[in-house]
Amino acid sequence: MLIGIVGKPNCGKTTFLNAACLTTAKVADYPFTTIEPNLGTAYVRSQCVCKELKVQDKPKNSICINGVRLIPIELLDVAGLVPGAWEGKGLGNKFLDDLRRADALIHVVDASGSTDDKGNLTEPGSWDPIEDIKFLEYEIAMWISNILKRDWHKFTRKIEVERLDFVDKMAQRLSGLAINKSHINEALKTSKLVGTKPVKWSDEEIFNFAVALRKIAKPMIIIANKADMKTADENIKRIKEFTKDIVVPACVLGEFFLRKFAEDGRINYIPGDSSFEIIKSESFSDNELKTLNSLQELIDKLGSTGVQLALDTAVFKLLDMIVAYPVHEVSNFSDADGNVLPDAFLIPKGTPIKEFASKVHTELAETFIHGIDAKTKKRLGDNYIIQDCDVVKFVSAKGH
Repeated sequence: MLIGIVGKPNCGKTTFLNAACLTTAKVADYPFTTIEPNLGTAYVRSQCVCKELKVQDKPKNSICINGVRLIPIELLDVAGLVPGAWEGKGLGNKFLDDLRRADALIHVVDASGSTDDKGNLTEPGSWDPIEDIKFLEYEIAMWISNILKRDWHKFTRKIEVERLDFVDKMAQRLSGLAINKSHINEALKTSKLVGTKPVKWSDEEIFNFAVALRKIAKPMIIIANKADMKTADENIKRIKEFTKDIVVPACVLGEFFLRKFAEDGRINYIPGDSSFEIIKSESFSDNELKTLNSLQELIDKLGSTGVQLALDTAVFKLLDMIVAYPVHEVSNFSDADGNVLPDAFLIPKGTPIKEFASKVHTELAETFIHGIDAKTKKRLGDNYIIQDCDVVKFVSAKGH
């Protein structure tokens, strides 16, 4: 799973990546610090079933801390976007092409209004962050629209003359953008183009279809960054009123500091927690302690720094994923080597057990006989729909 981090230059995208992944990508107070895309591994939070089952787990593909299972996902921080990117301005074409594989987008916005449309520093409150939301949505829609319009008449004429299925052919055409048939069908409904002839679509109808495709195939959440600045509060209210997207107020730099202090063993902190515990106060300067106190006050106000909440929201709400645990032994919930609850998988809600088996190992699906609910020991048919926090065993002809 890949989440793209988008936004104009100098709004906090790379700091978000560093905070979420503890990477060391370069950051600076000027535009286009990021040229090549930065990739990192972040984690989403789920309540681990170890507490419910009263077992001591031994994770392999994830991490469990005090009953919180942290499951890895990929984040991609791409070059900042400026108005006209779809025409190649700034690093536009490169930026947009880097987003092809993204399943969802996190749009980092400078809610304090202290950077202009090109990412240059300006007086806090002097720039309207709503303009950033408008232009980014337009740029991505224009990018998709331009891809659609390449040889559009030739493409749609062939479909009409040969009586081909538009959705099938469009899915093939857009497969490189991680857009599938269900996305296309939903976009046709949303843009009210069901039953129309694509060969007769106007430029406006193609654009509206592109807008719908983006919202469905690459759903977006907005990080209202720099929420610690005085000029952010009013802007965040306005952003929430303006957009239908989920808005998460955040202090991305604050999360980065907390993660670093926790890694150094100076505080106890699990990403996404509503508090942290200082365990080596002597290692902090007076200014650092003052900053930590201010950060705790902000967390008390917001509920968290916002970084982990954005990741969890993107995966569990936008992409509608759940967590499931495959095991080999139902008696003690372990794999063949005795590791208890070794793996936690993110899968789409509504996934049948046989399809889940294929994600774990191709052979398991090919030789699948039935499943077993490890909690109840009940047999599960191949049409059983996996539920959140299920622990299941796959029974196959090869005995995996």
